[in-house]
Amino acid sequence: MATINLGAIKFNWKGAYNSSTTYAVDDVVSSGGNSYVCIQAHSNQAVGNATAYWNIMSSAGTNGTDGTDVGTTLTTQGDMLYRDGSGLQRLAKGTANQTLQMNGSANAPTWVTAESGNTVKLAQYTHSSDVNNFQINNIGFDDSIYAYYRWVYHGSCSSGGAIYARWVNSSNSVISSADYRLRGFDSYRYENNTSATIGNWNSGSTPDNKMGIRTWGQDPDADALQYGEGHVFRQAGKYTTWDVTSSGCDDTSSNGGWNFYFGATWEYQNTTAPVGIYIYNTSSGSNFLSGTQFTIWGIKK
Repeated sequence: MATINLGAIKFNWKGAYNSSTTYAVDDVVSSGGNSYVCIQAHSNQAVGNATAYWNIMSSAGTNGTDGTDVGTTLTTQGDMLYRDGSGLQRLAKGTANQTLQMNGSANAPTWVTAESGNTVKLAQYTHSSDVNNFQINNIGFDDSIYAYYRWVYHGSCSSGGAIYARWVNSSNSVISSADYRLRGFDSYRYENNTSATIGNWNSGSTPDNKMGIRTWGQDPDADALQYGEGHVFRQAGKYTTWDVTSSGCDDTSSNGGWNFYFGATWEYQNTTAPVGIYIYNTSSGSNFLSGTQFTIWGIKK
């Protein structure tokens, strides 16, 4: 008949391994983050993954694979943990009164400065290098929250050129179909102490595949400061109106200083709401210079 040791019918936790301790079968110790169970009574027999005296019971994980020590990833009070394409990452805490939102690619969280009152910053794009075009996806248009939207553009181009815009759909594809209509524009220029009105009303009967932000060739010279502002509304089941003002200034001696103003209203002939915007410069070799910024706000109802 088998003999049963009533004192060893369960595992016996002995804490950290100590070479001076005598261990019995079923004693359990910890060492290096692992735990081991004794399979043969002994003393001064070092633990190991497979020996005559110890068997591995549980193994410490490795960061990012079969376990994660988040304490080594989150280093500061207020940090957050998120996963990117390769593993767990630290999002450092934001500053006072910032709020959390998804980035423009909708694949990682980011901190943004909360706007006061009923104005919410939905997206912002700043050129870190000279580019001929740029695209902002997943802006966050939500007509159940916002009555309308406002964007502001400021910066410079390496040379003149007309600046155009197109909407972006939910697949992040640029909408280049003939779904745009110019409903009206008025343009005014002051150049070399001479003023002139250079635009008039347009019925919008001709379809177009783009919207103009600064067009008809009335553009500032190279590196001139430029500014544009627009508002977007959804009405009659469409993202219908886009009214634009734009100005440029060049104080070089050859031009004597001039300003340009352009106001226009565009209608988007599609009931599917866009989710992003694409901006490009039509002038060959002309780029939006580094530091140029495009920001979009939502104005709450």
